Amino acid sequence: MTFDQFISDWQSPSPTLLVHTSGSTGKPKPMLVEKSRMEASARITCRFLGLQPGDTALLCMPLDYIAGKMVCVRSLVWNLRLIRVEPCGHPLQHLDEVPTFAAMVPMQVYNSLQADNELQMLKQIKHLIIGGGAISHKLEATLRTFPNAVWSTYGMTETLSHIALRRLSGDNASEWYTPFDGVDVSLNQDGCLVINAPEVCATTLTTNDIAEIDSDGRRFRIRGRRDNVVCSGGIKMQIEEIEAKVQAHTDVPLIITKRADEKFGETIVLLAECNDIEPIKELCRKWLSKYEQPHAYICVEHLPQTATGKPARAEAMRIASDYMIK
Repeated sequence: MTFDQFISDWQSPSPTLLVHTSGSTGKPKPMLVEKSRMEASARITCRFLGLQPGDTALLCMPLDYIAGKMVCVRSLVWNLRLIRVEPCGHPLQHLDEVPTFAAMVPMQVYNSLQADNELQMLKQIKHLIIGGGAISHKLEATLRTFPNAVWSTYGMTETLSHIALRRLSGDNASEWYTPFDGVDVSLNQDGCLVINAPEVCATTLTTNDIAEIDSDGRRFRIRGRRDNVVCSGGIKMQIEEIEAKVQAHTDVPLIITKRADEKFGETIVLLAECNDIEPIKELCRKWLSKYEQPHAYICVEHLPQTATGKPARAEAMRIASDYMIK
């Protein structure tokens, strides 16, 4: 979708707008969302960050998905001046001015750190929010030293972008997400996060994210997705937690997935973008428990990803299953 197409849709008489889910656990799905709730979400974010009319906002993500659309809506609702660049891995590369506010995916932030001129500009962004994928321990450690506000977002298409932020930079950096005012969270009997955000979501939303709520009853942190649990030989393990343990010790991109197994029910499989898997095997032997050890290692040219840069979990499981069949 082009910017002009988005503006045309936004200004149309229809009270709703078409968006697509990210497709991280399957095929992206179309959704109709209410423009009034998108406006409410935009006001909540701008108010939380303390943005002012006339501030600049960088649009560097595709307009087919909610994250890109919401950057535009924030600029319209809050009278921000929009800076548009084509969605790419280096959104700061050709900019002449530092935006006040920017929303990026982890890949864009990582790439910007590799070029000195982009790094200096990244550090000068007053309010940087990062979403659409997991932020590695190494990236998080780098961002902690940034002088301005850097945030990790929590949300999904159904909540019209994020409903909570956690600080990544400075002395207030935390692993706990703080929901916006008017947003309440709880856990269901399976330990999954339940979101009540009436301004942006008409119904209470039960997620597939296994979470923990702080003693204050408000802040929360995410352990992983319920459908990313591996039950191998009666032992339940969280895919994201295993990934984090290995990824903390290597720059090689990798995904932990699972496949059906006659003896154990399910077994762990590791996919990695590499030609030599032995160093990864050694890391797993060193840092993972005996239950977490992958039963198979697969070298791939490219890890499966969605259009928004998230791990394509369903495709990873298919690769693991096909590898077993071969």
